[in-house]
This record gives sequence, structure tokens and C-alpha cells, in this order.
Amino acid sequence: MPAAAKNPAKTLTKSSDAKLTALFLDMLAAEQGAGANTLDAYRRDLTDFSDYLAHDGADFTSADTETLRGYLADLDVRGFKSTSVARRLSAMRHLYRFLLNERVRSDDPAAILSGPKRGRGLPKVLSIADVDRMLTRAKELTQTDVSPAQRLRALRLYCLLEVLYATGLRVSELVSLPVSAARRDARMIVVRGKGNKERLVPLNDASRQAMADYLAALEVMQPKAKKAAPSKWLFPSSGESGHLTRQHFARDLKELAGASGLAPRLVSPHVLRHAFASHLLHNGADLRIVQTLLGHTDISTTQIYTHVVEERLKSLVRDLHPLAEKS
Repeated sequence: MPAAAKNPAKTLTKSSDAKLTALFLDMLAAEQGAGANTLDAYRRDLTDFSDYLAHDGADFTSADTETLRGYLADLDVRGFKSTSVARRLSAMRHLYRFLLNERVRSDDPAAILSGPKRGRGLPKVLSIADVDRMLTRAKELTQTDVSPAQRLRALRLYCLLEVLYATGLRVSELVSLPVSAARRDARMIVVRGKGNKERLVPLNDASRQAMADYLAALEVMQPKAKKAAPSKWLFPSSGESGHLTRQHFARDLKELAGASGLAPRLVSPHVLRHAFASHLLHNGADLRIVQTLLGHTDISTTQIYTHVVEERLKSLVRDLHPLAEKS
């Protein structure tokens, strides 16, 4: 018997699952505005789930709750972290809710599943002094006696750092800023975030000046002999996207962290986004305002910073309450 025909049931189930996955992802993109990274993550998770089901000749339409529990147990045996298991469970729940709504299934086998218990993970946060050290070092690098190309790179990194800490943008939003964000003499920029949703984010004077200095150097460096149209991106690159990649910025940031006397492993664009939010809250900002600035659709996402608010409230009561004990 040919190898391809050894188990035709598995081939059929995989084909059926692939079609349902494609329909599910189309729905996420069209109705929820899911981005490419989100869709890729769902595709990987559901493909792995489908592989598990196909091994037993099952598929999305025939799997029951016990089968789903078996898959979660298999993930644990394979050494998946609780956060990864929880993400796979979330993907299954969204899938089966979709299949139920589309009447592909008459039940939802994932509805009563419980995920792994997870401790409350708090975001890594740099202190204000840590961020200040990085900003100081980045600015120093723009003032050293180096080649024009090296100075442009230093100005770019300083600009990226100032804008990130001033706005709390997601790294994907930051590296894909249009050049118009720096050319307009405005204190607000329009950011297109997840789900293609737009929000207004304010800029401080330092970030605006960093953008202006970087853009001036960029325009000098751009070859004028070639009559090609200038890039529409603030941080242009010769890569496929046309702008600086998240990975490139992350590498530059870790290099800067090391030069600033910080552990590179503790510094990333996302950690600086956390620092932006935490420092605002520590200094009295409203949680709802921070939610808007970060572009969080749900306030529960922003509530990972509640510990910062709690500490501030404790200090306010301790320092300002008339009956607080005085040392």
C-alpha cells in the first residue's frame, strides 16, 4: 500500500481542519481586525491541535471535551509553560465559539475547560533612573566625533528611545511611524494600532526635538542624485517592509543598555512601554488615561499595573491621612 494511503482518515481530518482554520482566521481578520502576528499565532496553535487530533483520527468537528483535556495534558507532558498552555486553550475556546456560531457544531466542548493556574505575572519595569541613564547615554552617542552614517544611527536610536518613553507605543507602531509624524509641528501624533484602530498620542518637547534632529540628519544623508521618491517611513530601511524592523531596534536597545551599565537581558522595547505606563501611574495618572494611551481595548489588560496604583494609594494614606502615625 502506498505511504500516502496508509491512513486516509487522518488526511481527511487534516484537510477539514485546515479549511475551518482558514475560515476562522478570515473571521478574526474581518470582524475583529486581528493583525498578521495574531493570525500567525492562532494558525500555529490550531495546527498543533489539529495534528494531535489527527493522530487519533479525530478533527475539530468530532473532538469532545475529554479529547481537549487530553491535548492540554499532552502539552504539559511536552514541557509547555502554563502561559503557553493557557494561550492554546484560549485559541480552542475562540475556535469552538466560532464553530458553534456558524452551526458547524451544535455544542462547545471547550466551554467547561479550565486552564492551568498561573501566578499573577507583573511586568518588568525599569526605574526612572534606569531610563534616564539610557537616555543620557543615547544622547551622548549623538554628540561623539563619528562618521555621518554612525551619527545618523545614533540619532535614530535616541529618537526611538525618546518617542517610546514619551508615548508608550507598541514597538510595531513605533518603527512604522510615517515621516509626517516628525514633520508636522504638532504636539499629538495619530497612531494606527491593533485592529487598525487610530488613537491620538501626545509628544513631549524632548521627543519632538529628537525627531526633528534625526529627520534633519536623515534628509542630509539621503542621496539626492537618485531621483527616487523619498520613503514614507520615519525610520526607513532597505528591507521588505521598507522600515526598521522590531528585531533591529531591540538589538540596538540591548546594546545601548549594556553601554549604560544595565543588564541587556532586562531591557526591551516592551519593557520601556511598561516603564512608560508604570511611571505615569506612580506619579498620579488615571488608569483609564493610561489605558487610552497604551491603546488597550479592555481595561482589564491595563490592570496589570494595579500594583503600582496600590502602592501609591498606600503611600498617600501613610503620608497624608491626619491620623497616620508620625515618626
